[in-house]
Amino acid sequence: MPANRNALIRYKTIDTCLRNRFRRWTLSDLVEACSEALYEYEGIDKGVSIRTVQMDIQMMRSDKLGYNAPIIVVDKKYYTYEDPEYSITNIPLSNQDIARLDEVVQILKQFSGFRHFQDMSEVVQKLQHKVHIHQHSQRPIIEFEKNELLKGLNHLDALYQAVLNRTVLEITYQSFRAKAPSTFLFHPYLLKEFKNRWFLLGKRNQETTIMTLALDRIHTSKALPEESFSEDGNFHPSDYYRDIVGVTNTNTPTEKVVIAVDKYNAPYVTTKPLHHSQQIVQANEDGSVIIMICVKINFELEREILGYGDSMHVLQPSRLKLRLQHKLKRALNAYEHNE
Repeated sequence: MPANRNALIRYKTIDTCLRNRFRRWTLSDLVEACSEALYEYEGIDKGVSIRTVQMDIQMMRSDKLGYNAPIIVVDKKYYTYEDPEYSITNIPLSNQDIARLDEVVQILKQFSGFRHFQDMSEVVQKLQHKVHIHQHSQRPIIEFEKNELLKGLNHLDALYQAVLNRTVLEITYQSFRAKAPSTFLFHPYLLKEFKNRWFLLGKRNQETTIMTLALDRIHTSKALPEESFSEDGNFHPSDYYRDIVGVTNTNTPTEKVVIAVDKYNAPYVTTKPLHHSQQIVQANEDGSVIIMICVKINFELEREILGYGDSMHVLQPSRLKLRLQHKLKRALNAYEHNE
């Protein structure tokens, strides 16, 4: 049973007393110290009973909380630690604690671009390295996708602070299609991650449409707190991304996209839908399926479908079907010409 807050205050107070080797502590002294601590931290003025402190000492001696404190009584009167270096704050981590820390480190690594997460990750990594790896030399049991060479992650924390504090940014940006970078004022609203890439959503100065910037295309960013920030009360991330796959909102009508999936990939598509609107409109005897999603057609959707190769093909709408046919023919020609 976990100790409550008052008990933890008493344990810490007893620990502080017993670590003080320049004074001899009787049971009455410990009762008085615990009473003063509870009054100071919690405003409790009714004091602590001798029975309570005796039970606290027994709890600290036991392994119920993992303390196993070496509390002894000298001359049948004075309480102290047999080991002068002992403290309940120096308790070694259990194997279960180490396993949890190991998982936490792996999760925190996904946020390495954020300053506060990075600092925490470094602390936990030190614990993991000194305790887990050094003592047990166990291989990882959980692995996350990451790309440490991805450009633009150095901007993450500054952009996060700008979104949080509603600060205008001066950004120098160069898209893949642009011949040269351009500099403009930007009002950031949201940071978005998709397939291990980060994007910043907001508006350019004096413009009304939402713009999506890839962090790996940002050259520089500078906070301009003196500039007036332009809010957009109509921008809600959940609504903005409701009808799209990925990050690109084309501001076009939502369409019904019907896709045939072969029997080999049908289990993957049904267990990991392309979009939350996905429905199975036909399940065939051979295991193949026909699915339908209601989305805005964009670049990421096309890439997702093309990624399945010949195991998936679009039935409707005809515009998307013809566009993907054209891309596949170009890909085939590229292979044939390189033979």
